[in-house]
Amino acid sequence: MVARVTTTTAALELIGVLRDKYGDLMFHQSGGCCDGSSPMCYPRGEFQVGDQDLLLGQIGGQPFYIWAAQYEAWKHTQLIIDVVDGRGGMFSLEGPLGRRFLTRSRLFDERERAELGLPEPQGPVFSCVSDGAN
Repeated sequence: MVARVTTTTAALELIGVLRDKYGDLMFHQSGGCCDGSSPMCYPRGEFQVGDQDLLLGQIGGQPFYIWAAQYEAWKHTQLIIDVVDGRGGMFSLEGPLGRRFLTRSRLFDERERAELGLPEPQGPVFSCVSDGAN
């Protein structure tokens, strides 16, 4: 099955560093607010997932949640979690390391949409590189 969320090698390496330091982790992709739309990394259980959050998949063996409204905007895309230099979200664990998680995306192709049960996109389809600047 095609993954709805995946990572780059750099992101997997940073997840490993953070897991060694903090234990099990969790990720949340919101649609804005304090830290823009950057994917946020927390110690598992430190962020309360609500009924408007969906489990999108796992990255580096860690759960990745997305706000339901954000999922609706991005459901035709595969999220690719990457890492870049710089200070990201003030609440995310990677911040003090001078690195930050970044969401990139690509549109699912016709075969992948069929496998995921997604209809043909109607109207504008959003793909992104989220740098937290919203």
